[in-house]
Amino acid sequence: MGRKTGQSAVGAFKQFGKKYAFIGVFISSIPFIITSYYCIIGGWVTKYAVAYLTNDPSVMADGGGFFTSFISSNAESYFWMLIFMAITFGVVAFGVKRGIEKANLIMMPALILMAVALAVYTLTMPGALEGAVYYLAPDFSKFSPELIIGALGQVFYSLSLAMGIMITYGSYIKKKDALPSSVARIGGFDLGVSFLSGLVIVPAAFVALGSGAAVAENAGPSLMFVIMPTVFSDMGVAATAIGFVFFLLVVFAALTSSISLAETCVSIVKDSTGWTRKRSFLVVLAVIVSGGIFINAGFNGLSSVQPLGEGSSLLDFFDFLSNSIMMPIAAILTCIFVGWIIKPKTLTDEIKLSGSFALARPWEIIIKYIAPVLVALIMISFIAQQFGWFSV
Repeated sequence: MGRKTGQSAVGAFKQFGKKYAFIGVFISSIPFIITSYYCIIGGWVTKYAVAYLTNDPSVMADGGGFFTSFISSNAESYFWMLIFMAITFGVVAFGVKRGIEKANLIMMPALILMAVALAVYTLTMPGALEGAVYYLAPDFSKFSPELIIGALGQVFYSLSLAMGIMITYGSYIKKKDALPSSVARIGGFDLGVSFLSGLVIVPAAFVALGSGAAVAENAGPSLMFVIMPTVFSDMGVAATAIGFVFFLLVVFAALTSSISLAETCVSIVKDSTGWTRKRSFLVVLAVIVSGGIFINAGFNGLSSVQPLGEGSSLLDFFDFLSNSIMMPIAAILTCIFVGWIIKPKTLTDEIKLSGSFALARPWEIIIKYIAPVLVALIMISFIAQQFGWFSV
């Protein structure tokens, strides 16, 4: 859709009829929400990367006190959020060619090299191979429909679907570029980097916690900001270097996502309003900074606001809203729009402009019948998990 129309989400849908613009508007609101809270988390990992250069590793390995104190601080947490935003928007300010492409040419190879190096080092730790077996060997007793839905949801989010990013970057692709091979590369790299990340984190966490069940119980921020620093603190003289490289890897991974999100927001505003890129950039920057400050206040000034129940934060709420509700709805609307309104042939013809599309017929069936059902199941399961109806 992006390449066919040359527009970001709002313009892409509107080009098929003004009455469909609402789908683009709905989708376009998602990256604004996500970028605001994503930069907060980006600030956390940036803080930790720097902390390993300025502190003894044992300072971060205090069972969570360092992390809690940091995110609840009234100044420091905002400072690191703004630092991460400055890096993100600094890259976006230079545009796609001079900013995003050049940054990714450095960050992506560096990310992969660091992940490989850390994975190799991690597997030399006593007990890490047991963790690798736990990570790699399937346990069919845990296999369930809920697990499949959880995995589908992870892939759904990991591939940046239904948040306008793919449409935006599609609008930059030349007509001669083969879309199926681009999609294959995206999926392949996503799978590869995810696999490497797991090969670093799971065995290392297994060493610290002693069992797979304990690793699963500590999933989420505590695994990254509490358990991993504990693992690094036991590495002796290598603790500082390994801790810094690990969090630098996460910073690079976070930046590749935040840059794509921010660029999408700028493109949406520019295409929708006809403003210059500079003006669109400044408006987006102001919105994201304001949103980030508000959401970050959920850990300090507005910590009494717990939208999803006791112990929840504003970040939890906006993550749930965007990831578990809005993105699935956006995906279902897109499937219905492509599958039943403009018809899949409209896009298969676009794909075939740059080469063959051997899977055109299966793709059409998936778009019309399979994907909407699976995405609906993902949304229902996310909501059910949030309210405790079942867990994965």
